[in-house]
Amino acid sequence: MDPNPAGPRIGIFGGSGLYRMEGLTEVREQVVDTPYGAPSDALLLGKLNGVDVAFLARHGRSHGLIPSQIPFRANVYAMKALGVQYLLSVSAVGSMREDIAPLDMILPDQFIDFTRKREGSFFGDGAVAHVSMADPVCDVLRGVLADSFADAGFGDVHLHREGTYVCIEGPAFSTRAESNWYRSLGAAVIGMTNMPEARLAREAEIAYATLALSTDWDCWHPHQACVTAEMAIANLQANAKRAQTLLTHAVQRIATSWPASAAHTALGSALVTPIAAMSAEVRARLHPLIARLL
Repeated sequence: MDPNPAGPRIGIFGGSGLYRMEGLTEVREQVVDTPYGAPSDALLLGKLNGVDVAFLARHGRSHGLIPSQIPFRANVYAMKALGVQYLLSVSAVGSMREDIAPLDMILPDQFIDFTRKREGSFFGDGAVAHVSMADPVCDVLRGVLADSFADAGFGDVHLHREGTYVCIEGPAFSTRAESNWYRSLGAAVIGMTNMPEARLAREAEIAYATLALSTDWDCWHPHQACVTAEMAIANLQANAKRAQTLLTHAVQRIATSWPASAAHTALGSALVTPIAAMSAEVRARLHPLIARLL
């Protein structure tokens, strides 16, 4: 794919504990208005080792938003409007498996969505699309993150290259019964923020992958302390520097080849409503998403 000179092609969503990107230079704030309201915060635009990047703190820089209040549609739409084609999500998670220890890193390849209160699509109200979510994570981008982990040389941290992320509504942590139920479904990690984020990225034809940072063993583990916010944040901060190093390598790898992703053409087989049948208002609202098809 040819570079888009209009804006950054790589976006980063920072989760709990990651509110800025160290190493980002020539930083400027960008306020983006969207049809879905304001994003979580002003976006930070800058260069990471010379590569244009857009960064957004998912919960806001002061961490003022619980997961249910995150404006997921506005966040993804803002990235798309800026020209982002590759979206790296950094997220704190709890481990649902014995072999995934706190401070490990995970690259989820599947999601189970148990959220209930979130607007999960850009479509409706005059336009219908049904994107495929069989493989919700871009394999190419997940591979870039795995290779970047190797580049970074974290000898004391283990990387798990796949796993299912179960997303709950929050903000409370799970009951012990829920935690064991999620484990029975095959969940590898548990979090509160990657859905509907991953689905919206697919609707926006943005390649999406998650770097999940294990902070705890939720509450299922019989021999470990149950998760607390204090524990989760402390462990996430311990891994934040590593995450930023890994992301710096990933940005470099992406910019070297600008790899094609199946996500970049996701609407081609998903859009049901003919664009010509959409009202002018609907076409304007969806323009960043459907511009490639016009």
